[in-house]
Order: sequence, then C-alpha cells, then structure tokens
Amino acid sequence: MNNRIINTFTKLEKNGEKALIGFITGGDPDIETTGKLVLAMEEGGVDIIEIGIPFSDPVAEGIVIQEADIRALAGGCTVDKLFNMVQELRKKTNIPLLFMTYANPIYAYDKERFMAKCKEVGIDGIIVPDVPFEEKDEFEDECNRYDICLISLIAPTSGERAKEIAHEGQGFLYCVSSLGVTGTRKEINTNIAELIAQVKEASSIPCAVGFGISTPEQARDMAEISDGVIVGSAIVKLIAEFGKDCVVPVKDFVGKMKDALK
Repeated sequence: MNNRIINTFTKLEKNGEKALIGFITGGDPDIETTGKLVLAMEEGGVDIIEIGIPFSDPVAEGIVIQEADIRALAGGCTVDKLFNMVQELRKKTNIPLLFMTYANPIYAYDKERFMAKCKEVGIDGIIVPDVPFEEKDEFEDECNRYDICLISLIAPTSGERAKEIAHEGQGFLYCVSSLGVTGTRKEINTNIAELIAQVKEASSIPCAVGFGISTPEQARDMAEISDGVIVGSAIVKLIAEFGKDCVVPVKDFVGKMKDALK
C-alpha cells in the first residue's frame, strides 16, 4: 500500500506530532497559483494536501467550496490540467497528494485510465464522498491495482458501520466532525471523540478529523483526540479573498494551524 501517506503518519507519531491536512480547490484561482499553493502550504507546515477536482455538482461541499469549483471551471480547469500540474509538482516535492473528487468525473475520464494516470503523476490517494462504503468496490480494484489509497469517510451517523469501515480503511480515515456539508463552523458539537474511540477499537489506522475546523483553537482541540486535522473551507476562503495574491496569506494561516498542533 502507498508508502508516502503511511510514512508521513508514522514519522509524525514518532515525533509526537499530529498531521495537518490541507484542502484546496484545483484551478482556483488558476492552475499556476494552485501549484504555488501546494509548495507554500508544505513550507507552512502542512503534512498532506488534498486537491479538489472542480465539479459542477459537489454534493458534500458548502457554499465556499461550491463557489471555488465554479471559479475553477470558469477558468478552464480540467482533470488533465491538474494531472499535468501534479506531474510538475513531483519534481519539487514528495509531500503526499490526494485528489478529492466525485464519482462522475472519474467515470467520465474512465476509472481505469484515471487511476493509472494518478499513479503515473504521483497522486497517493483519492477521496470520493458521494460513494458510500458499501459501494467502494466501484473503485477499489483499480485503486489497489495502481497503489492508490481509497480514503474512507466516517460520519457521526455511521453507528456500528464505523468499525467495519475502519477495519477496511486505507491510508487514514476521514472522520467527519459535523453533520451536513463542508464549511467553517463556530463550534463543533458532535461527539467526535466517541466516534474516534469506536474506530480505534477496530483498527490502528490513523484518524483525521475534518469538516468545520477553521481556527487554531479548534485544530488543537480536535488534534487532542485524533491523529490529525483537515482544514479546507478556511483556506479556500482566503484564496477567494486574495485571488492570485493568496499564497502568502495561506502559508501564514496554515503555519498558525500547524503551531496549534505542536
């Protein structure tokens, strides 16, 4: 199974650290800036980076990422352009890179061809939020064939399914902190600690918490009960605010988030 993701969590655990996973929408504000953001976020302390493939119907996303998808698509972002960008990035960085996407773009590209291309350019894993655990066979064989981690999501409503999902998880588990879609939240009210404890009983796979984490304080609180935190909408908001001048503000922001995890 993919070594970059596993090695990252192993190294962090040995150092007593928690993972900071950052999300950006590919092509927002443009492909060139997305590439710069990946490198700047790594310099700022991000350990793993999710790149969203813009899609016209992103059902798991709140308004912040929906609008980023619209901007990226309007700017001409395509799956092939993102593959080319990742291929160029791999000349400069070894950080684990994931694609966050939906089933439709994978099918439209052809799933075998999509996974082969992920392997070729250096994508380490994919997250497909509109494919439930029970239907992961749709992509699992191709992912395994090309050594691409199929990252599973576990929601507060997963119940007993959580243990089964954890047992078969790859790379790390994306533990959803809040009901609903992505977006920044003032408070995280679900009993995420109970969910993570349940998962840890079933598997030793790392658990990272996402959905709604937007402040260093929230990041610190979630890191105390998990192996890492995922920050998306708060970063995408900065990109929307600063446009092509977003690289430094995003780097500064992720630096503060990473400091909160130490």
